[in-house]
Amino acid sequence: MHFETKEDTDSPIDEVFAAVTDFESFERSAIRRGVEVRRNGDSDAAPEDLSWDVVFMFRGSERKMRVEVAECDRPNTVVFAATGSGMTGLLRVDLMALSPRRTRMTVRLEMKPKTLAARLLVQSLKLARNKLNRRYRKRVAEFVDLLESRQSQTA
Repeated sequence: MHFETKEDTDSPIDEVFAAVTDFESFERSAIRRGVEVRRNGDSDAAPEDLSWDVVFMFRGSERKMRVEVAECDRPNTVVFAATGSGMTGLLRVDLMALSPRRTRMTVRLEMKPKTLAARLLVQSLKLARNKLNRRYRKRVAEFVDLLESRQSQTA
């Protein structure tokens, strides 16, 4: 299953990359949503050395995943790989400078089931694809709006 969206922001590419790699902020956000997060690695370490063990409830079942930074090409690309609960996933964030003060962010999510139970889960998600696409795009747009509001506060 594949999701993809693009958003343009009135922020320089370095600021967008800093926001995308603000892992502490994402950890706090996940914890507020009831996700159990345990970081493996030091926050001062290189991004490629970081990983997280996460536990969350989804569709009435507890899911466990390991998320790690698979690739980090400053300031253009960050790729996260997730494995667990019979599924693998890849989240890729590509940034492209449109001008010195404008950046295009492309966010791709790919999920692949590895077990029969995971295949059934993905199949049920495919039935709600349109709704999930809208929610996915909305969340990325909210992230961009938050980034722009932070930038306007510091300017």
